[in-house]
Amino acid sequence: MHVVYVLKSLKDGRTYIGCTKELENRIKEHNTGEVKSTKGRIPFVLWYKEEYVDKYEAFKREQHFKTAWGRRQLRKILSKIIL
Repeated sequence: MHVVYVLKSLKDGRTYIGCTKELENRIKEHNTGEVKSTKGRIPFVLWYKEEYVDKYEAFKREQHFKTAWGRRQLRKILSKIIL
């Protein structure tokens, strides 16, 4: 399974969108500072995820969430989740 995930920084409240095959390991990498782009915003919690069998579909969804239209859709989804 491939997972599109959204992490929320407990430090600044901002989100990070990514795609991986090994979610637990990837979250651990984010929280230990191994990911350069999120290093200064540790710690993170998993806020949302979607699972896909096809890695290309997962990658397309991740890229969609990173567009203006996709971010608006994601905000609607996340507004229903209390964290």
